[in-house]
Amino acid sequence: MKTIVRFAVNNPVTVWMITLAVGLLGFISLSRLSIDLFPDISAPRLFIEVKAGERSPEEMETRFVDNIETIAVQQKGVLSVTTDVLAGAAVVTVEYDYGNDMDAAFLDLQKAIAPIEQSGADEVNITRFDPNSLPVVEAAFVSETPRSMAELRRVAEKQIVNRLVRIKGIAEVKLSGDQCQQIIVAANPQLLEVNSLTPSSITGAIEAYNRNVSGGYIEEAGQQYIIKGTGVFAKPNDLLNLVVGYRTVAAGANNAAQQGAPLPILLSEVAEVHIGLSDAENIVTINGKQCIGVSIYKETGYNTVKAVETLDREFKNIEQRLQGFRLVRVTNQGSVISGAIRELRDSALLGIILAVVVLFVFLRRVGITLVVSFAIPVSIIATFNLMYFSGLTINIMTLGGLALGAGMLIDNAIVAVENIFRHMRQGIPVREAVVEGIGDVGGALTASTITTIIVFLPVVFLYGASGELFKEQALTVAFSLVSSLLVAIVLIPVIIQQFFNSSGKKLRMKEAKPIELKGYDMWLLKVLKHRNLVLAVSLALIVVSGWLFTYTGSEFMPSSQSSELTLKTKLPAGTSLERTASVTENISRTIADITGEQSAIIYTKSGPASVDKAGETGGNNTASIKIVFADAAHSNAAQLNSQLEHLYSSVHGLEIEYYRTETGLAAILGTAGAPVEVQVTGSDIEQLTRLTAEIKSRLLGVEGLTTTFASFEEGAPEVSVKIDRYRAGLYNVSVATVMEQVSRFLQGSNAGSMEMNGEMIDIKLKMPDVTLAQLRSLVIVSETNRYLLTELADITEGAAPAIISHVNQNRTGKIEGYPAGNRPFSQLVASIESQLAHISLPAGYQIRVAGEELKRKESFGSLAFALVLSVILVYMVMASQFESLVHPFTILLSIPLAGVGVVLLFFVTGSNFNIMALIGVIMLAGIAVNNSILLVDAANRNRRKGMTRGQAIATAGQQRIRPILMTSATTILALLPLTFGFGESASLRAPMAMAVIGGLVSSTLLTLIVIPCLYDLLDRLHKS
Repeated sequence: MKTIVRFAVNNPVTVWMITLAVGLLGFISLSRLSIDLFPDISAPRLFIEVKAGERSPEEMETRFVDNIETIAVQQKGVLSVTTDVLAGAAVVTVEYDYGNDMDAAFLDLQKAIAPIEQSGADEVNITRFDPNSLPVVEAAFVSETPRSMAELRRVAEKQIVNRLVRIKGIAEVKLSGDQCQQIIVAANPQLLEVNSLTPSSITGAIEAYNRNVSGGYIEEAGQQYIIKGTGVFAKPNDLLNLVVGYRTVAAGANNAAQQGAPLPILLSEVAEVHIGLSDAENIVTINGKQCIGVSIYKETGYNTVKAVETLDREFKNIEQRLQGFRLVRVTNQGSVISGAIRELRDSALLGIILAVVVLFVFLRRVGITLVVSFAIPVSIIATFNLMYFSGLTINIMTLGGLALGAGMLIDNAIVAVENIFRHMRQGIPVREAVVEGIGDVGGALTASTITTIIVFLPVVFLYGASGELFKEQALTVAFSLVSSLLVAIVLIPVIIQQFFNSSGKKLRMKEAKPIELKGYDMWLLKVLKHRNLVLAVSLALIVVSGWLFTYTGSEFMPSSQSSELTLKTKLPAGTSLERTASVTENISRTIADITGEQSAIIYTKSGPASVDKAGETGGNNTASIKIVFADAAHSNAAQLNSQLEHLYSSVHGLEIEYYRTETGLAAILGTAGAPVEVQVTGSDIEQLTRLTAEIKSRLLGVEGLTTTFASFEEGAPEVSVKIDRYRAGLYNVSVATVMEQVSRFLQGSNAGSMEMNGEMIDIKLKMPDVTLAQLRSLVIVSETNRYLLTELADITEGAAPAIISHVNQNRTGKIEGYPAGNRPFSQLVASIESQLAHISLPAGYQIRVAGEELKRKESFGSLAFALVLSVILVYMVMASQFESLVHPFTILLSIPLAGVGVVLLFFVTGSNFNIMALIGVIMLAGIAVNNSILLVDAANRNRRKGMTRGQAIATAGQQRIRPILMTSATTILALLPLTFGFGESASLRAPMAMAVIGGLVSSTLLTLIVIPCLYDLLDRLHKS
């Protein structure tokens, strides 16, 4: 260590040039670091979406889902397979182990399920999960004057989509709520039957005569003429004169020549043609006005803030160019990220200022305070270099790591400067004082830095999303601490030598004397006489804190405060999209009345959600309502949901759920859904329906739980057309023929397209709405024969399950709920489990609490393992430094002493313990031992100088009390601003900061009393 210091003081110019180079590269690295809300985490999840007409959930299950699940579970590295089966659709979520090559997994799964599409499915799509694939901006395109939705869509596609997709960093722009113009051929079923026509013959005729055909070419007189047959329709009225069939003139006609001759049937005789709108897939409104939703996605890895800044400029240009239209931003990830980063930066700066003030209070010298404070900016700038070359980004985790480490960045400098000036006060020249001072504490500084860094090693290797999430934070803290150690042992000696006395003469202390904490050594000698009592009291404190911990609530992730709130509504299965939109609009008006001016935007989307981005799904009976509040403090989800439940309790089948604003983090960790989820697995749908109903009724009595929903509730009304194979076989009518004609009769069919106003317009054959009685009298045509549908099939009415869920190939009923009030989540789960214990289950059926509770147990288990491993690694480092197996046990007592402060702080404040707090405790395992290392290292040095045990301990305490108090105070005050603030980043960082602050307070105070007593006891036992 002394060799390094001597090199530094002998080559100050070299040291300064290296420092300037690090600073220059640091600023360049900072300018090129990407900015995002969370680290770039690829959750190992694939989604398989299956679409197959209007098949019932049970048919989808047996025909497609069972086969897909069997294939999926056989893939390499698959952990679980969950499925939601709806009418005509299914979404299979395949979750892989972390560390899998997801590119290879995607290709393997795609190849394995390729035969499924050939077995009758309309579509089979596989998509990858990407937490950054949520829209960076979600906007509403609305017209200030009444316009048709088709015109609004046309403007949006040409003037918005085409411009935005050309912006650098923008990958895709999607529209929702849009409708296209269509040429609608409204057929009359009675006239079709009279003229022996079918929907298939109408669409066939339209497609046959609506085309251009190449006819070759003619060459004449050296000139070549291309022959082109033109037959496409030019305008909708051209369809009216289309011949769609023939009728035979009956005997007795006026013209005898025409008797028995076929006459053409024009389309105008059996149908009406007009221009209309296509059926809406979903309906979108903003503040009560129908609009088109615009979802903008960025390229993976591109800087979100830069992308959004470019979008903001383009939005202004679009609004200036499109008079009479508005493009209203609903959500904006860029502003969320900028706000979180800005708030975290301000908190870190405030913490640094408080730490510097503490330094000045202790040292009472401007020069020395500036020297020590210089370690902070140099260490941070050096950290930016390491972040850039390690491929990290600036996000709330890495910036939080810098903020958490800000107070620790000057710890090494404080101890180094303190020891250097202690030698100076003894009359040693500056150069020698610098070398000797760093030489005395260099080993202890290195050991304490390594112990702080090494506790993050298990975090880096943690399994699952929590490990991926905290990896970048751990690396950032490690980078900053390594930088601070190098600054303390290389740069600080050069500054002190040049700033205070470059000539090597003795330093004259003319400034105000620093605070001296005299008398601690004498007091410590008295304490050592009662060491057994001190150790007994400390042991009692540890036991009491362990007992209090059982009364401290716990949760998976801290609940976030956000200016956005999402409500999801669900009506009975089978509800039409128009009815859903009407109810949703009614609810949005009620929300506007309740919230008043507190809500700036109320954005609704009725209809199925997309499954290609976040694995969501739904139907025409579902809708979402996004409320953007003017202030995050007013976004009280539970209170608003309670008021809506009270107002709409009389609406049959209406369910209203509130969701925290979905972010990449919630999607990664799997917490975007309901916090409370109870799963019951079995095989029989009737038994599952009964059990889910019983569980739901029991959960209604649990204190602190509200708005419970069961998956097996009233299903969609269903009409079953069961083909009688015997009768159909007698008449030589296939099942495909029957169902194709039923489908065309009920839904209509596409009949090609034609060009209008520069764009292709679809031609759609539509039949009028049909009653059940009309369905029974439907005529099925096979060749020249005609049969009633009831002659070929049995028609029955019933109800299909609205949704069937699978978990690892087992049918699963789900009961979801939301906490209400401030009851700790762990206590709420305990009450739920006590209620479930009284339910009698048939053989083969199981109940478990899933959702956030499952994630909480998994994460707490892995983090607890990381904590134990961290303690073991810290012991190994200290044993290597002290060449002793005994003294490291003395130092390790600092960790349970730190735990006392953590538990007391969380218990007194009523805060819940979560994985963020547990990460803080793991950090404490490396931080809390630093003071003990300084104390034990000094005591060992004094023993080697020949002092008695008691005198060595007392002298070491007097030598180290000031740097111990200074380093602890600066770290605590630097972290204090992180415990306050609003927004999602505040909720994430506050538990970590609280854990470190509580642990440091107790470990520092108790270390100064308990560690000397334990050192005395263990040293006596070791010598004896």
